[in-house]
Amino acid sequence: MTDDPRADEALKEVYAAIIDRAPEHDFEPTLDRVLQVCELLGDPQRAYRVVHVTGTNGKTSTARAVERLLREHGLRTGRYTSPHLSSVTERISVDGRPLTPERFVEVWQDVAPYVHMVDERSRAAGGPRLSFFEVLTVMAFAAFADAPVDVAVVEVGLGGTWDATNVVDADVAVLTPVSHDHERWLGHDLVDIAGEKAGILTDGCTLVMSEQRPEAEGVILTAAAEKGARVLREGIDLQVAARDVAVGGQLLALRTTGGLYTDVFVPLHGEHQARNVLLALAACEALLRDGGALGAGAVETALGTLDSPGRLELVRSSPTVLVDAAHNPAGAQALAAAMEEAFTFERLVGVVGVLDDKDAEQILAPLEPLLDEVVVTRSGSPRSYGVEELAEVAVEVFGEDRVHTAERLDEALARAVDLAEGATTGSPTGAGVLVTGSITVVAEARVLLGGG
Repeated sequence: MTDDPRADEALKEVYAAIIDRAPEHDFEPTLDRVLQVCELLGDPQRAYRVVHVTGTNGKTSTARAVERLLREHGLRTGRYTSPHLSSVTERISVDGRPLTPERFVEVWQDVAPYVHMVDERSRAAGGPRLSFFEVLTVMAFAAFADAPVDVAVVEVGLGGTWDATNVVDADVAVLTPVSHDHERWLGHDLVDIAGEKAGILTDGCTLVMSEQRPEAEGVILTAAAEKGARVLREGIDLQVAARDVAVGGQLLALRTTGGLYTDVFVPLHGEHQARNVLLALAACEALLRDGGALGAGAVETALGTLDSPGRLELVRSSPTVLVDAAHNPAGAQALAAAMEEAFTFERLVGVVGVLDDKDAEQILAPLEPLLDEVVVTRSGSPRSYGVEELAEVAVEVFGEDRVHTAERLDEALARAVDLAEGATTGSPTGAGVLVTGSITVVAEARVLLGGG
């Protein structure tokens, strides 16, 4: 929100018009509509260099690290990520700042005639309008070209091959760990999912890849060979050489093709975030130095000021309330490991809501050793698990005595605070609440707790 109610109202109207389209998780295997709008706009996606980021978990944190490193090296940057937590404007950033409401509306007004033109073409052929995500993607490309930016860091929305962002020609492609998620759209077989993710590779690009399960790695490396891509692999070319827990984050030693970076402080928790930062560093080396080292001072400043909202983020003290957007089994496992490593609570209570296309049991299971009790709730998303339905799953994991329910998120937060504080001995760090299970629950909790 801004101090200008007219700008806020105009943003609401534009957002309402865009979100009235097909949702971002509902996509067709075609890039035709996005390509057509981009062509009418003069192909803005080709006006700058691109780092394209895909994978199952860690995409947003990695994209934010890449953008921050590039900006510290004096480049003007665009960053396109999804979903948003508080405002849709967060998705499109220039020089690290989200578009203002006024600018967001201006960009929509610039692209709207061309979007409507392609909508009508598609309808005449019996097809749909551009989806919500397709429109936002076109807006991002146009905003970046108009700025203009030197480099755009573009996060895939879903999959890779048929994602609306895959009309760019990436100089560097980054592939974070591939695991099971969005199986309704990407398939249940890890080989198929990896194939979709590898679809972002372009001829002669550099691929920066995290360690992958063997079946995924084989598919990705085959795709890279077909594209003539240079491949930099975690565990072979890249390594988190050392990692120590520090106050407010962790201290890292990172080995890349450019050399060894030591004593790098990152204010994010967990081994998974160290690995995300490693990929980002390698991607920037590939883009800026052809694999050579970056300046140590720039790296230290960029990574030392890095943030990733909604990723093990402290949003309240006394009691401590943390939020984390883990919404699939791999994300829950990473969250549990980071919590065990970085935090000590006498009593920790979870507030959990899950979307109905997710494997709720496999999300809850890694959290069972971590949480003393759990309050099951739901977000405002129509895709949320019903509270009673999710509670049945939670009882199977935690046992009946440890599971509580609350239909409203504000009630769930209040109940969790009472449960956490009521059974501690008074230590200021004894009581903790962890909100997780879906991005929508985390987004709404951040607003309720003043962090959004």
